[in-house]
Amino acid sequence: MFPVTLEELIPWEHMCRVIEAFVGRLNMTKLGFERAEPAETGRPGYDPRDLLKLYWYGYLQQVRSSRRLEAECQRNVEVMWLLGRLRPDYKSIAEFCRMHSQSVTEAGAERVRFALSVGLVRGETVAVEGSKFRAVSRAKSVRERDAVKRYLEQLDAADERDEVVIDASAVQAALEKLKNDPEPEVRLMRGHGPAYNVQTAVDAEPALIVAHKVPDTAGENSLLLPMAEAAQKALSHPESLHVVADAGSSNGEQAEACEARGIVPHVPVTRAVNNQGDGTLFDRSEFHYDKKTDTFRCPANQTMTRKPLSRHDRAVYYADKLEVCGACALKARCTNGRQRFVSRHLHEDAFRRMQQRATAAMMRLRRSTVEHPFASLQHRIFRHPRFLLRG
Repeated sequence: MFPVTLEELIPWEHMCRVIEAFVGRLNMTKLGFERAEPAETGRPGYDPRDLLKLYWYGYLQQVRSSRRLEAECQRNVEVMWLLGRLRPDYKSIAEFCRMHSQSVTEAGAERVRFALSVGLVRGETVAVEGSKFRAVSRAKSVRERDAVKRYLEQLDAADERDEVVIDASAVQAALEKLKNDPEPEVRLMRGHGPAYNVQTAVDAEPALIVAHKVPDTAGENSLLLPMAEAAQKALSHPESLHVVADAGSSNGEQAEACEARGIVPHVPVTRAVNNQGDGTLFDRSEFHYDKKTDTFRCPANQTMTRKPLSRHDRAVYYADKLEVCGACALKARCTNGRQRFVSRHLHEDAFRRMQQRATAAMMRLRRSTVEHPFASLQHRIFRHPRFLLRG
């Protein structure tokens, strides 16, 4: 009733054969896997190639537990074929994952390069998206950790001013508590509790993830450049890479830095609105900037000159003379204050170029690509968008 060999049970187009062929071409030593070449003496350990095959098979089948992977080795004919009937125990599987987390990441990057070499990834346009994933730690433990950090900072400040006698045992206990924190990178994020901000860059053609990062910042307006550079590196430094993101990644300084690196950002620009006068006052679009003279022309055709730089707002402010602005016939439609100020961002030109590129077609492209893998991750793998392991 049954075929004689496992070989006959695995179709030629089966994913196990793809895993087998791809892992077989990897330089495991170069990627950092230990025991890639067995020692001349002693009993050889499990070949990291076999454990990597098992890890990737479990990932594709949504089996992440080392105990469940051990069970699969004993009852699943696909795994039996893939591992040559090896039966590693759960401790060996878990230890492999613990010791080779960076090497597994490098192997994943090699997958991206392989997909690029055979045309599965175009490497011309990538879409960037972020999502919050719950951590294992409780909110109470994270608050306690942050309180300990503030306590140590206050002691440092007081020690510099010689204002307090420091209890060495209390300091040592605080340092020990921070040292033993199981998830030192996790942060409290509004609406999610202790969480990580998972960022991915997805190729626009096949919707395959080409790069990812897990920063500890809740916001995304500082992540445009790091994600664009990660995608550029994963795609072997293409001459020109187009990066599409939503308005949360709007950052003029980083957009300018992207352009200097050959990266073309397509991001809608977020602008503050004039909330004075119930919307009846002139919008900033009514004021026209002259780059040659570095001045603005107001609706009354008056010249607004440059004022001191505001480094806090990263902007330059422009205004006319107080007596001219106060006597203007259009003042009631311009401002409720004594005079009208107009700001111009330090990276205004980069903002304008980025906004012009953020067309409706590019935004539809972003939604049709990057939303697909994230929806799959959250629904299929993480179920309730959260991580099950620490760190």
